[in-house]
Amino acid sequence: MNNPYRNSNDNKRYQTMNYYFRSKYGTKVAKVPLNAGFTCPNRDGTKGILGCTFCSEKGSGDSILKFDQDLQTQYEKGLARMQKKWPRCLGFAYFQSYTNTYADLDTIKKIYDPFYARKDVTGICIATRADCLAQDVLDYFAEKAKEKETWLEIGLQSIHNKTIQFLNRCHTTEEVWEALDRIKTTEIKSCIHIINSLPNETKEDMIETVKELSCHPFDAIKIHMLHLIQNTQMAEQYKECPFPLLSLEEYVDVVVKQLEYLPYDCVVERLTGDGMAKDLIEPKWTIKKTIVTNEIDKKMVQENTWQGKKSRISY
Repeated sequence: MNNPYRNSNDNKRYQTMNYYFRSKYGTKVAKVPLNAGFTCPNRDGTKGILGCTFCSEKGSGDSILKFDQDLQTQYEKGLARMQKKWPRCLGFAYFQSYTNTYADLDTIKKIYDPFYARKDVTGICIATRADCLAQDVLDYFAEKAKEKETWLEIGLQSIHNKTIQFLNRCHTTEEVWEALDRIKTTEIKSCIHIINSLPNETKEDMIETVKELSCHPFDAIKIHMLHLIQNTQMAEQYKECPFPLLSLEEYVDVVVKQLEYLPYDCVVERLTGDGMAKDLIEPKWTIKKTIVTNEIDKKMVQENTWQGKKSRISY
């Protein structure tokens, strides 16, 4: 069966980040994860001290191998590691751990200016929170985005405020929409994170998250299955009172439906996450990422569906 989805050069029926980068730069682009030593208002006492219930002690930066090194060394060694796998790949500096806009403007400039100046940095990706985008900081990145491709990754997780409160996010869904509206007025690109199988959410709730998200301006999405990681609050909650988690089959079914409601031209950066195997409690099936994505691909072919099939929205 021919692929009806145009933003693909393989069997994928959604627009992968690899397709987006190769279309723009003509070659492989690798994101190099970095830890810049930021914290989070949900950890330092400004809004909370325990952080989000699902978040690890490394602030979602578990894949960073040498986070105790200075930033330039982290990038150089990380890029060298990527280029062993993809010899001609370009590098994106990916500020992954914690909240990477949570500082005053002078501190932000000292951290980011050197990366914008580096010729071996093709672009910059910054993980942050919707409530940590001070206007002067956003204005700074808006100017820099005119020089070099710049992404802001923002955690939404769910549109349902009851879930957000349960996760101890300490912000509202409405703050995410407001942030996306401000980002849209600039040349910065935005990526939204959502998590499937959060406690007390139905499959319909998960699909509704994408339906509602698709009414707002964003450029990319990361869809994750909930990972229960050792030494997190949610892992302790699960041990005390286990709650149901989606099976692989159920997860695939939900993701395929979510993809149908995404804007047609949205970039799909991830369809499954990177839980470190040694720290992962459940679900174990997420360790084999290729199996997960293959099952998604197969189901989309079987159902003759594709990204945006049920959406008329394109950003």
